[in-house]
Amino acid sequence: MDIAAGGSLLGSISEFCRRTGMAESTFGRRAVNDGKFVARLRDGARVTPETLDRVNQFMVKHGAPGAGDAPRELLPLIRPGAVQAVALQSRDAPPEKNFRFFDNRQKYLLFVNTCSEKDVVAKRVGLELGHIHPRPPSVRLFDAGMGDGTVLARVMREMHRRFPTVPFYIVGKEISLEDVRLSLRKMPDRFYEHPATVLVVTNMYYTEAPWLTPRTVPAATSMVWHEVALTGTTSHDFSEQITALEPFLAKNWQARHSPKTGNPIYDHPVALVIYRDDYRFMLDEVIPERGQGKADYDMVIASQPYRLRAPLEFKAEKVVAPLVRALGKGGRLLGIHSHGDDPGLEIIQKVWPGENPYTQTRHDILRATKSQLGKEARHYNFNAYADARALFRYEMHTLPTEISASIGTSTLFAAWNAAIYVAQMDDVRLSEVLRDTRYLDATREVLQKHGSLWFLDESYVVSRKRD
Repeated sequence: MDIAAGGSLLGSISEFCRRTGMAESTFGRRAVNDGKFVARLRDGARVTPETLDRVNQFMVKHGAPGAGDAPRELLPLIRPGAVQAVALQSRDAPPEKNFRFFDNRQKYLLFVNTCSEKDVVAKRVGLELGHIHPRPPSVRLFDAGMGDGTVLARVMREMHRRFPTVPFYIVGKEISLEDVRLSLRKMPDRFYEHPATVLVVTNMYYTEAPWLTPRTVPAATSMVWHEVALTGTTSHDFSEQITALEPFLAKNWQARHSPKTGNPIYDHPVALVIYRDDYRFMLDEVIPERGQGKADYDMVIASQPYRLRAPLEFKAEKVVAPLVRALGKGGRLLGIHSHGDDPGLEIIQKVWPGENPYTQTRHDILRATKSQLGKEARHYNFNAYADARALFRYEMHTLPTEISASIGTSTLFAAWNAAIYVAQMDDVRLSEVLRDTRYLDATREVLQKHGSLWFLDESYVVSRKRD
């Protein structure tokens, strides 16, 4: 069995089940007496070293290699010497492969709930909605990374305020199963307030998702296209039907890590299409059909769609340029990424002197995207804007008296987590600095210096000409 194909405990188990024809629930019951064991792993649950040993013994007993080296989900539970060993094995890998958002659920959720970035980004998107020029039959929006759905839900409220009677066609890309679940939980109220809404959630690549069309024949043949026509008239009705989709999501929203880039990639492409059944007649021209991909978006949200340390050419070729091509006439793409030059970077540089992941600016991104588009670039306007408009600030939530001479441990941990998450510090280097309290001392010093913690994002806009 090729353990590298999965790259983790979950990947090894999935490969074992495929080879043996064993259901994942059966594997869980027979290996660790828990039929939901694999499902919990897929949702981000941790396991103990003892559980890992039981899994290994079961797989070896049935003629397969064990799960290999300790997976990343075990790192917080294994003795420091073992963490150091895993770090040494991965030291030669470039930082962009060592840091993987898909493996950092706890960091992500803590960041989202302690910082105001989602609110600020949603307001920034709202400003761009004032410049779009929708054409019948709908306002078309693409979210190039839904995350937990906070930004999208707030943008949908703003869309309803601006276009209360116009149908919406919204496509959200998200590879994380748990993020899809969190996002969908925010949607019942949106379907209630704006019933003429078609929401599509997909796990496809940036080069595929806007058109809902896989690039390769094998992917196209394995694609899962699932339509859900919500019945009823209350948000409670819609919530129950959306919640009932969880078994479908658990079965189909499976992902693994690319051995080349470390990015999460789908097992097979999925398009989940949701709309209200009582508005099906009105939405007939809005509801997408399989194999008839159409982009032509009025608005594309590209908030943190790439890793800071990814090569500039990769960002332009694989992310920004495909999203630009998905714009309709008069459509606008709003790109947002971390800027640095803030207290968060000060924390990072106190721990790692000279470290600066923010080496590629919005100007670099736009220049590389123009080059990638070639002659097509003449159809678009590329707007970097001045710093006064392009840069915006968001903060970590703290009480007025929380940052003083004595800062609570929970505040320090939240601030440290936010700093390393925004700077996308990889686990290898983190394991080296967590052996003592210097990182907390550095965090405390910066918080006391500024009286708070804030970060800067920078934005840019690419718009398609209308004529």
